[in-house]
Amino acid sequence: MKREISTGNQTFEDMRIHGDFYIDKTEFILEWWKGRDAVTLITRPRRFGKTLNMSMLNSFFSYKFENRGDLFEGLKV
Repeated sequence: MKREISTGNQTFEDMRIHGDFYIDKTEFILEWWKGRDAVTLITRPRRFGKTLNMSMLNSFFSYKFENRGDLFEGLKV
C-alpha cells in the first residue's frame, strides 16, 4: 500500500485514520514517562514535528481518546 506524505497535517489522529506516512515516535512516550521529570522542554527547529508529537501525546493520554487504541496499533508503544 502506497502511503501519502501529509504536508501541513499536524494531527496524529487524522494521520493514523487516513493511513498517511508516519514515522513512529511513540517510543518517546515511554522514555518521557520513565524519566519522571518535573518539566520537559522540547526544542527542535521549525517543521521538525513538535506539534505532531504533542498531538500524539494528547491522543495517548486524553480521556477523549480512551477507546481509541486502534490509533496506536502497529506502533512501538
